[in-house]
Amino acid sequence: MPHITVQMYPGRTDEQKAALAKALAETASKSLHREIEHFSVSVVDVPQDEWKEKVYNSAADPNNKEVFVRPGY
Repeated sequence: MPHITVQMYPGRTDEQKAALAKALAETASKSLHREIEHFSVSVVDVPQDEWKEKVYNSAADPNNKEVFVRPGY
């Protein structure tokens, strides 16, 4: 607890994904005042042709109370 999931287009290296995951875990640890050992982060590649269906439709949905930062595109 907690788990962070990042969904993005494919194309980043495992090293880039690991650096992002580490930075997110560190930031969340500081923000939530919990040790970093309590956090896990996954990075999910979503092909561009599946983005609208799998990600955008729920992220942009104003009724989705789980999205705290909405896309501006």
